[in-house]
Amino acid sequence: MDTNVDGIMDLVTSYAIKIALAVVVYIVGKWLANLIADTMEKTMSAKNVDATVARFTRNISYYALLTMVIIAAMGQLGVQTASFVAVIGAAGLAIGFALQGSLANFAAGVLLILFRPFKAGDFIEAGGASGVVKEISIFSTILTTGDNKLIVIANNAVMGGNIVNYSALPTRRVDMVVGVGYSADLALVKKTLQELVEADERILKDPAATIAVSELADSSVNFVLRPWVNTPDYWGVFFDLNEKIKIRFDELGIEIPFPQMDVHIEKQA
Repeated sequence: MDTNVDGIMDLVTSYAIKIALAVVVYIVGKWLANLIADTMEKTMSAKNVDATVARFTRNISYYALLTMVIIAAMGQLGVQTASFVAVIGAAGLAIGFALQGSLANFAAGVLLILFRPFKAGDFIEAGGASGVVKEISIFSTILTTGDNKLIVIANNAVMGGNIVNYSALPTRRVDMVVGVGYSADLALVKKTLQELVEADERILKDPAATIAVSELADSSVNFVLRPWVNTPDYWGVFFDLNEKIKIRFDELGIEIPFPQMDVHIEKQA
């Protein structure tokens, strides 16, 4: 009887020690994983790495380390970790098949965060929508439109098509077409457009604006007007130039024609 009791006590003591060690490994390991992940995020933030990248790296690192800690803790309990890892792999494979769409969005989110084709605050066109990037998350990209609507686009849709980033470069070219009547003095038109460009301080001197006849259209002679501006000034210059051109042309009597057709009627003798 005493032998049985001693055996049971030894067994209980042995398992108690294993459980205690497993708890210690888990608690200390989790604390270290959190410390390492937080340190990585703070270091990246101190080096002016984008907040989305820093947060994403922190979360991935934390969960990867936590997984290793859990496996180590289970090893202290005598669990065959090799079998456990195999079970996790099989479960992950099954979950992967069930969540193919979500995983595709996750993979696209990782690529967006790594390659950074755009960042929060950029005005972009992607996934069939356009707007200012509000947030880049793991599964979706959130845009806000000019009329303050929120658009949520799956990351897979963003990466699966063309991405146009209007804010990526410091300068942009304003492309305008100005039509005048065939009776207009082309030299005067060109001079007037040049004066309007030079009078606007937001328009850059280098590169110089392009002002040229581009087309002899059905109802008008079309000029291209292509000044360069700093990206934030794009729409302001575009709207103001349209208004100033109309006002100035009216003052000079330069006709801006509308589509029209000349009809010639022949009288039969």
